[in-house]
Amino acid sequence: MKLATLRTGGTTRAVRLDGDVLVDLGVADLGALLDRDDWAGRAAAVTADSATTYPLDGAEFAPVVPRPSKVVCVGLNYRNHIQEMGRDLPEHPTLFAKFADSLVGAQDDVVRPDETDAFDWEVELAVVVGKPVRRARGAAAEQAIAGFTVLNDITCRDWQFRTREWLQGKTWDSSTPVGPYLVTPDELPGGVRPALEVRLTVDGEVMQSDTTGDLLFDPVDLVEYVSTIVRLNPGDIIATGTPGGVGHARRPARYLVGGETVVTEIEGLGRLENRVVKEKSA
Repeated sequence: MKLATLRTGGTTRAVRLDGDVLVDLGVADLGALLDRDDWAGRAAAVTADSATTYPLDGAEFAPVVPRPSKVVCVGLNYRNHIQEMGRDLPEHPTLFAKFADSLVGAQDDVVRPDETDAFDWEVELAVVVGKPVRRARGAAAEQAIAGFTVLNDITCRDWQFRTREWLQGKTWDSSTPVGPYLVTPDELPGGVRPALEVRLTVDGEVMQSDTTGDLLFDPVDLVEYVSTIVRLNPGDIIATGTPGGVGHARRPARYLVGGETVVTEIEGLGRLENRVVKEKSA
């Protein structure tokens, strides 16, 4: 299934893609849907004949889960990106967090803060959690994965590297597009360990192109690791890291200044298309 959170009539609705229509699933968003133990059966059972539908053409998507209890991100998880940043391969995942206020929808503008001169892109495969888990291992970690989505971990590099901790460069307001769909593992080659092409362009120029097969720690590894530290709740998101090609590693470095269109896409999951806008003065 392909599931999403749709904006409509001043509110949001959880929907399932069915051909060229979006079928209303009877709850406000995917976070509310995933909170139900029977979310997958419920989402599959609703038919276009028995529910409200919306045209796919012109649909406006909210962040796939608008208010996750946590967004856990992984740095340095593609071998080629680790090499381009001049780092050794890590023994353990490098973790940081985002707050829900940083998330925007698949076609929303991305706000470039006045305070940065180093606004950078990062295409990422993101895991969406489908059940509460703590210290999950093996099959339990696999079963906790509701599906996958696309995330662009846009980063203020100058703030990221002010200190050894990265959060201050990673969670700026309205900076992180995520969506448009949650795609369940049964639709993807490799299932909960999908091997998918990832790609990011800026104004049509390819900046990143790779495959999730280059991940050092795969989605199941990350669910195991993160759930050892903290309980994962339905709707939580784990961003799995970015491949090589970020602007900060280019010589000379290249950043987003405002006015660009950034397209972030992953095979089988969909695409984000976001305009970079400068923050308006208060």
